[in-house]
Formats: sequence, C-alpha cells, structure tokens
Amino acid sequence: MRDKRKKFIDLAEARVNRAIKDIRLIGNLANKGAYDYTDEDSRKMFRAIQKELDMAKSRFSGDSGGKDSEFKLEG
Repeated sequence: MRDKRKKFIDLAEARVNRAIKDIRLIGNLANKGAYDYTDEDSRKMFRAIQKELDMAKSRFSGDSGGKDSEFKLEG
C-alpha cells in the first residue's frame, strides 16, 4: 500500500507542477504586442480548460468523467 501512495505523490506533484507551468505559459498568450486574438478565443480556451478541470475533479468523487476531447481554435 505504501508503494501506491508514493507513486501517487510522485505523479501528482509532477503532473500538477507541469499543469501550473503550462497555465502560466497560456497566460503569456495575453501579450497583445506579440499575438492577435479575440475575446471569444480567450473565452473558448478557458471554457475548455475549465471543462477538463471539472471532469478531472469529478473523477476524484467517483464519477467516470466525460470523454476525451482535443481543443481547437479556428484559424
């Protein structure tokens, strides 16, 4: 049982830290001097992120979650 706990801690720390880093990188996209985006683009991005967070959170409550999807913006 102790091995399962250690594995969870190791993976959780690595994955959460990676997610935090990636969220910070997403925040860098707000630089209007470097990027061209619309308010709708940013709303779509954060809706997709929130949806995945909600599904991941529900899995910890015993729900099976939704199906996997990939985020796309129209070019």
